[in-house]
Amino acid sequence: MAFAELHPRAKRTVAADFLRRVLDKLPYKAHTVLTDNGVQFTPQAHQFLPGGHSFDRICREYGVEHRLTKPAHPWTNGQIERMNRTSKEATVKRFHYQSTDEPNEHLQAFLLAYNHAKRLRTLRGLTPHEFVCAQWQKNPAILTRDSTHFTLGLYT
Repeated sequence: MAFAELHPRAKRTVAADFLRRVLDKLPYKAHTVLTDNGVQFTPQAHQFLPGGHSFDRICREYGVEHRLTKPAHPWTNGQIERMNRTSKEATVKRFHYQSTDEPNEHLQAFLLAYNHAKRLRTLRGLTPHEFVCAQWQKNPAILTRDSTHFTLGLYT
């Protein structure tokens, strides 16, 4: 399942709030979060943050391991880099926007189509939503909630 948001600035509070929304929305338990060494994800050597970094606090709260990529190794996280490229090609590289709200609305429409209509070869031709629903049918213990609640239709 793909989840993305656009924000004007990459700050600690924005990153922490985004992580909380992602972890709350996922129908399964995330076990690891992989980030770079950016100030929005990790404390810097010159910083003292009582209680730790806000991003790490949320990871601890949800029982998620926070791992860091090696500096100057962007290919470590190739899957997200490919998803970023795909979403940019479908939105900001293809359209011109009149306001700052339009790209976020368009991104959310793209993600809705991606999660519910895009058939992926790595998922054996299923959409991400269909794959998660199939996993719910096979082994509901691995999911935190019934994934069929994310089905599009009336009242969504």
